[in-house]
Amino acid sequence: MQTLSASNAKREFGEMLISIQKSPVSVTRNGKPIAVVLSDSDYKQLKIQALQAALIEGENSADIVDFSIQDIKNQLNNGNI
Repeated sequence: MQTLSASNAKREFGEMLISIQKSPVSVTRNGKPIAVVLSDSDYKQLKIQALQAALIEGENSADIVDFSIQDIKNQLNNGNI
């Protein structure tokens, strides 16, 4: 992963946007990591992975008696979640 100081990231913002299409870029300040900049597609993939992990955890939970996607949708529509 490429690493840029915050000042270089600011100065080379356009180039950084091109770089993140290939792989995330770490941004540091005073030599300490403060952020990671990634492409929209990488971000969406991370969100999907997190949602899949949460669904699996929910399905495996002992607290769930009847797990139904339709029940969840109904609760969302009714503002209960």
